[in-house]
Amino acid sequence: MSTAAQPQAPPRVVIADDQTLVRSGFRLILNSAGIPVVAEAANGGEAAAAVLKHQPDVVLMDIRMPEMDGLEATRRILAARQGSCCRIIILTTFDLDQYVYAALAAGASGFLLKDVSPEHLVAAVRLVRSGDALLAPSITRRLVERFAPREPGPGLPHGDLSALTPRELEVLSLVARGLSNAELAAALTLSEATVKTHVTRILTKLRLRDRVQAVVLAYETGLVSPGGEC
Repeated sequence: MSTAAQPQAPPRVVIADDQTLVRSGFRLILNSAGIPVVAEAANGGEAAAAVLKHQPDVVLMDIRMPEMDGLEATRRILAARQGSCCRIIILTTFDLDQYVYAALAAGASGFLLKDVSPEHLVAAVRLVRSGDALLAPSITRRLVERFAPREPGPGLPHGDLSALTPRELEVLSLVARGLSNAELAAALTLSEATVKTHVTRILTKLRLRDRVQAVVLAYETGLVSPGGEC
């Protein structure tokens, strides 16, 4: 007798922001969607401690906080939780904040503006929990084009691009341009399943967490030039 698959438990979330109203508002939105908020933090140090204590699936991390900012907290959390499934979403008031680029390079799985709609917030938390990257191509490309030339990331734990096949390099170049798997499949005349396999192999070979780091790496290594063509 076959057994039905058990439904996945909702993601457990930590909210780190120095504004009480922001934390309270996000908690209300997430709780209303059945997503538990296991802890709140008012600065980066508290955020790192909350992650260690509660082992959340997702962290909503403000960048500009007192004592320890969200960028340093992101670095510490991801360095301490190598191989874990903890995902960090950066919260920012500005869609082109230079610190957001550095946070993405440090391993954050995406970013959201603080005026995000409730529906988008809930969807974002569920998306990154599933292992995907929260990557808005239009905003991310503008972010990279503005800050990549003078704000190289703190260094990604990546392998040599020479480990990639010509097809994988082509796929990585298009990923860096913001193409979705469906768009990649159409551009390369491949199935989406094949594209997904290529992306997975790229991440594995380069030891990257997700698509966000792949985009950052493509620009920082010069595979793709800001404002230029692949």
